[in-house]
Amino acid sequence: MEIKQSTRIQTSLLNGVEKKALVWLAERQPAWVTSDHLTFIGFLGAVIIAIGYVLTTKNINWLWLSNFGFLVNWYGDSLDGTLARVRKTQRPIYGFYVDHTVDAINECIMFIGAGYSALLNLPVAMIALILYLLLSMNVNVNAHLKGEFKLTYAKLGPTEFRILMVIVNCLFLFVEPVRNFRVEREILGNPVSFGILDLVGIFIITVISIIYLVTIYTDAKGYAKIDPPKKKQ
Repeated sequence: MEIKQSTRIQTSLLNGVEKKALVWLAERQPAWVTSDHLTFIGFLGAVIIAIGYVLTTKNINWLWLSNFGFLVNWYGDSLDGTLARVRKTQRPIYGFYVDHTVDAINECIMFIGAGYSALLNLPVAMIALILYLLLSMNVNVNAHLKGEFKLTYAKLGPTEFRILMVIVNCLFLFVEPVRNFRVEREILGNPVSFGILDLVGIFIITVISIIYLVTIYTDAKGYAKIDPPKKKQ
């Protein structure tokens, strides 16, 4: 069975620097390290992130563990494909399936962990996760139909989002007013307390929703030209 690899569309802010760093790291991996090992390391990073967030209910300093988890997750998740390309050992079918299946699992683990933290309400985390998975599904559908795999939106990709989350975590660690900020609102008759990360999450949800809707409209319009309505015989 043959499969044509989708064209990777990567236009993130750090793409040039990151690509060089990943190639440098890939060339220096021990011979026994495989892409599967790195994919598993990325999974472990997601678990570490989630554990760190959940433990913030005990002590805010557990955010350092989450920050470390973001580094581990970046190392494994970003390097697995680069290692295969550097060694010319790509497995387009198996690699695509495993990589994106594990990515979805990782995102679920991280969002759920954040939702059970002291920083973010679970409903906000779940809405953000649903939108992220919907956008990911759209990317994968386009990879199949158009042969394009879009990795970035608005110049931001997974690496930039990891860095942003580490910065946010550090703000919670070092800036007490950010950590203690709360807005009380009543929703459906129930009092709800929103922190800074909830407000950031709501903003991200709004942005992702707009991107998703615009993407659907643009893609559907393009596919309608490629596959116009059939005239009745």
